[in-house]
Amino acid sequence: MKRLFSAAFTNRKHWILVLITMVSMCLLTVATQLEIFALGVITKGPSGAEFFELFAPIDNGELVPKTDITYQEMQERWSELDPSLEKVTRAQAETFIERYKKQDLVATFLGSMNKVFPISENLTNLAYFLIMVALFKASTLFAYRFSTRLVAIRVSRDLRQHYFEHIQSLPMSFYQQYNSGSLSARVVGDASLIAEALNACLINYIQTPFTVLTSLALCFFASWKLSLIIFFGLPLLVLPIGFIAKRVKRISKQIQQNQEKFASVLIDFLAGVQTVKMFAMEDFSLKKYRELNNRMATLEQKSAKYDLSSRPVVHTIAMFFLAITLLGGLYVLKMSVSELIVYCGILYLFYEPIKKFAEENSHIQRGMAAAERMLEVMNIKPLIEDVYDSKQLNEFKETIEFDKVSFRYGDQWVLHDLSFTVKKGESVAIVGPTGAGKSTIVQLLPRLYDPQKGEIRIDQKPLSAYTQKSLREIIAFVPQKPFLFLDTVSANIAFGRAFSQHDIEDAAKRAHADEFIRKLPSGYGTELAESGKNLSGGQQQRLAIARALVKSAPILVMDEATSSLDMVSEHHIKQAIQQLRGEVTQIIIAHRLSTIEDADRIIYLEQGRKVAEGSKDELLKTCEGFRILWQMMHRESAVSKE
Repeated sequence: MKRLFSAAFTNRKHWILVLITMVSMCLLTVATQLEIFALGVITKGPSGAEFFELFAPIDNGELVPKTDITYQEMQERWSELDPSLEKVTRAQAETFIERYKKQDLVATFLGSMNKVFPISENLTNLAYFLIMVALFKASTLFAYRFSTRLVAIRVSRDLRQHYFEHIQSLPMSFYQQYNSGSLSARVVGDASLIAEALNACLINYIQTPFTVLTSLALCFFASWKLSLIIFFGLPLLVLPIGFIAKRVKRISKQIQQNQEKFASVLIDFLAGVQTVKMFAMEDFSLKKYRELNNRMATLEQKSAKYDLSSRPVVHTIAMFFLAITLLGGLYVLKMSVSELIVYCGILYLFYEPIKKFAEENSHIQRGMAAAERMLEVMNIKPLIEDVYDSKQLNEFKETIEFDKVSFRYGDQWVLHDLSFTVKKGESVAIVGPTGAGKSTIVQLLPRLYDPQKGEIRIDQKPLSAYTQKSLREIIAFVPQKPFLFLDTVSANIAFGRAFSQHDIEDAAKRAHADEFIRKLPSGYGTELAESGKNLSGGQQQRLAIARALVKSAPILVMDEATSSLDMVSEHHIKQAIQQLRGEVTQIIIAHRLSTIEDADRIIYLEQGRKVAEGSKDELLKTCEGFRILWQMMHRESAVSKE
């Protein structure tokens, strides 16, 4: 329960709304009880002395109504009233009955009401009273439902917001551990389940106790003997609730875990639909989906069985005791019809929240399971955080240094004692076979990861000396797989920054993207599809390059940035890069060596180790691995020309 509230109440402003909800819940209970008393008033009818009450015998100082009265009993009572009178008035009869008859719940309520607002003898006032009770019930019901809905909406909103803010601060290793289906299921589904559980908690632990206690007090006030039946019924109500709650929580966890896998299979299919169709593996994807879908249906059926069985079981037990109460009050305790109707109505109010408790408890158990899953992520601490005295990196002045850097993913070492220096304005290329650790270098530079050994420095200071945001601000990055989002071409190039349209178009021209952008239906205002699917791979790559160029950062990092470009486009990009030489420090990861043949220096890696460093001509003479790559490139180029 503590986890549920800690996950929900991240914003203290919610407590005011919860307080309003609690008050409205209690007022709604009072309004419902007033409705029952109003029903009792109606059934009691106009005030007046009843014949069988007036002439009933007196036992232990109380009138004991009978179904038949003898003439002798009537004479005795007449003499008790006033033997000198020839007739008895209603007022005299009521005074006598009030003296000897125990006041029932309805009579007590009616007497109190008549002192403030007479309703016994005035049907107009009774009608006004019923209207006021109805309006009071309607207003409290609306306030209760609206406030609980607001609590759910705002808690869900804040949970989703807080969750997204938190996962943004987590390292890249976190995203390798959790798949996108799991993360999306937690942020959407779990937040809603927690909000629903919070509302269920307010009902079960605020409204239910208030309703049960007040109703129980009224029942004891009406008849303490009849109310003893309640204590025999409570254990029979509590046992099935506890039994069902344990199973609902266990099944809820299984459903949520299965939902993660279910969402992941669907996301994988949508992301790789082209590959699935090319390999004609629709049956394979369908089989995986069907298995999880059937598993989900089985778990949901179990959950529905427990959810839907709780209320009928509790309802049956409650109605059994309600029937016993009705018979006992009518034939054993000789209660009046109006008093018995009110008593049974209040007793129903007593049992109803208990019956709903099991149902609401199912929501609570699901919410607790969801809170545990969400807090599993929320409690993960960022591995990379700014230190308290970190400074802003406003400009790049001298060098980037990798000093004996070693790095591993899990237990596998990717880089080993890597050392090199990049001076301001230099163009440095990093090449090597697949798996050499090239892309890892460009992820270490902006501190997406921290090395396990060694140190990376900018201007003689370690990266940890700067804030992460300022460090990444001075780096423009072009990934191998460009990321494009649902927005216009201009917005994708600007990427949330307030660049002018002139700057955007200038960057697009330098990235050799302007010519195809202007052919789009709305030019720079064209809306891109999801992940830029309405563009070719080369066009997506050129937009990513334009995004990096418009930033005008002093450090430009390109990770296989021209891998999807044709030779003509690659030539133009090379020209754009050459124009930046001396102005921008360039670190270029390349597989196609034609992209980096004019670099100031080339670093050749194998298995995470630096094998050689120098110009192209120097490496062709001294590095066998580089020479083989160069020859293979030229051989492929010659074949393509033929």
